[in-house]
Amino acid sequence: MATSTKPYLVRALYEWMLDNNLTPFVALDTNVPGVKVPVQYIKDGQIVLNISPTATQDLSLTNQNLSFCASFSGLSHNIEAPMHAVTMIYAKETGQGMAFDISVEEQDEGDNGGSTTGTNKLSAEAKPLAKKPILKVVK
Repeated sequence: MATSTKPYLVRALYEWMLDNNLTPFVALDTNVPGVKVPVQYIKDGQIVLNISPTATQDLSLTNQNLSFCASFSGLSHNIEAPMHAVTMIYAKETGQGMAFDISVEEQDEGDNGGSTTGTNKLSAEAKPLAKKPILKVVK
């Protein structure tokens, strides 16, 4: 089976945002096994994180995982998540980015497929999510 396109798209959009002086944010589904984030910042089963170089240390975006160290209310936390837990990457300033479906196959088999859905164009064949991500714009 082919590898997922998600980690490649996440890395590409991250680089594009940095090149354009935008702040990259990711949303994670915290119900996915292996997600390690400060629980007090989880809302409705998800967490939105700033992954810009000024907000993180030792950011790693591999095909399997996203990990970094960040400060929350002055306390340092190690953040870890399987790449298939990423539900969205977007620029804080413009909202441009991409949302991803977490398919049943990704949840069962790890990061070996998974469909993606662009924010500007929804696929008619996209599988419905068990629980849709909720994103709130904070200004």
